[in-house]
Amino acid sequence: MEFSKESVKKIRGLIIFTAIVVLCLWEYNKVFDILAFVFHILFPFILGGAIAFVLNVPMNFVERHLFGSDKVRKSKVLSKMARPVSMLIVLLLVFSVIGIVMFILIPQLGRTFANLGESIQAFIPRVQTRAADLFHNNKEVMKWVNDLEFDWNKVMDAGIEFFRSGAGSVLDSTITAAKSIVSGIATFFIAFVFACYVLLQKEKLNIQAKKVLFAFVRRGRAEAALEVFSLTYSTFSSFLTGQCVEAVILGGMFVVSMALFRLPYALLVGIVIAFTALIPIFGAFIGCAVGAFLIFMVDPVKALVFVALFLVLQQIEGNLIYPHVVGNSVGLPSIWVLAAVSIGGSLMGIVGMLIFIPVVSVVYALFREIVYLKLRQKRVEPGSIK
Repeated sequence: MEFSKESVKKIRGLIIFTAIVVLCLWEYNKVFDILAFVFHILFPFILGGAIAFVLNVPMNFVERHLFGSDKVRKSKVLSKMARPVSMLIVLLLVFSVIGIVMFILIPQLGRTFANLGESIQAFIPRVQTRAADLFHNNKEVMKWVNDLEFDWNKVMDAGIEFFRSGAGSVLDSTITAAKSIVSGIATFFIAFVFACYVLLQKEKLNIQAKKVLFAFVRRGRAEAALEVFSLTYSTFSSFLTGQCVEAVILGGMFVVSMALFRLPYALLVGIVIAFTALIPIFGAFIGCAVGAFLIFMVDPVKALVFVALFLVLQQIEGNLIYPHVVGNSVGLPSIWVLAAVSIGGSLMGIVGMLIFIPVVSVVYALFREIVYLKLRQKRVEPGSIK
């Protein structure tokens, strides 16, 4: 029995692939070490690509609305300036938001923690008085309540002692800490420069990537891969835009409504909820728990008002704002959104919650297209199945 040259190539490739898989499984520790080393080298560029992807969404918006007119396109000078000016506007906007958060949120947090000790010290006597009225016949409960005490100075001393001993043992020396800081700054600088280069040269890089893809992959598979990449980009960008806009709107609603009801920490709680709302489904409830705790230390009744306000605003946001702002941008049914958040959170934490919704959405869309294609091949109309 004679084999053709094509069959011999396939058999040879299968043998080589099997040998490589067996070798990797046999020496899996070394394989993981090599992968970790490669990832460490490529990490600045991976981070830069992620930064470029995030910044590309608002940059496209700015470029499309400020430099999308026919007059700008006909002018060579303005068309050349459109990309760098759009990137500069977005970078200024991002750094301005970071600066505002640092100058508003950090001082507010400092004042909050400074007043938190006084609030707890004032709150404990009120609890003891209420408990005496309710549980005066129960000696065990009264003994436990009367033993409650809070000394803010002791808490601060314990924190300082931790940083002296515990944190000091973690940071072996000042040199090690300095190296870590310098390494982190260098990594971020390389990633930021790489992101700027990608944003400025994205069309050129796109063409180069397509040339490489068509050079090494068959035409049909290359076109299918480009469709998958396009679907992935549109899904991720729509999800990112919708989540950010929805988080800003929800945070603003809390700031305004809490100010109207004269609830404490309105700006701080609004910013916290805006950031935690970026986490799908569960994020806003985390912000609610933080806000309710802070307000509870000041006035328990106002904490109950805040929880009721949160439930009302959450219903408004979920039923009116979210469908119009985010809509069906990811095209994923609610049950799969919950599954994606749960799986992503268990595997990668908060980052997994953010990433897995668009990832599962892409997989869902591709699988749906494959199912419809198979049904058409069998001459079965998808709409006829009920």
